[in-house]
Amino acid sequence: MKSYLKTFLTWETVGQFAKLAVIGAVNTIAYFSLINLFRTLDIALFTRTTIAFAIATLISYFLNRRWTFQIRHGWASWRETVKFFMVNVGAWAITAAIVVVADRNWGPLTRLEENAANIFAAGVILLPKFASYRDVVFRSALRRDGRDPIDPSGIPPDGAQPDAKSVAAHFPQGSG
Repeated sequence: MKSYLKTFLTWETVGQFAKLAVIGAVNTIAYFSLINLFRTLDIALFTRTTIAFAIATLISYFLNRRWTFQIRHGWASWRETVKFFMVNVGAWAITAAIVVVADRNWGPLTRLEENAANIFAAGVILLPKFASYRDVVFRSALRRDGRDPIDPSGIPPDGAQPDAKSVAAHFPQGSG
């Protein structure tokens, strides 16, 4: 467990987390814009939260894949996409629960209170989402790039060692 936690203390991971936070800010603006628009249109709380979260999730997926984790090869697999949306369904459930509980305990919420409940929820889900994206959703693609976030040793997950013929010599190439 200790070695796993250390994987969050690398410069690459800190940079990824910072990018995730920036994307989170962009998504928060999109999300709040949508929930406030839907509130103006008198769409129910649960429905507006769900639709806005789904749209923000699409934005998040494309930005995180390309910018945060810098996966540039090919299109995403169905498995990766399903994992991403499953992580976000969990995040949506936590977000919706926090907003609905706040509404039931202190509601009906004003626009400002609803936005505050959503900001609180975003803070609650930020680190678990990052760990899930890095370690579950995008891990296979990162491995294909030789950047396993949990095992940076470069050894393939099956424990196979690289073929000696494919490894460059580590001796200087001199004239003899």
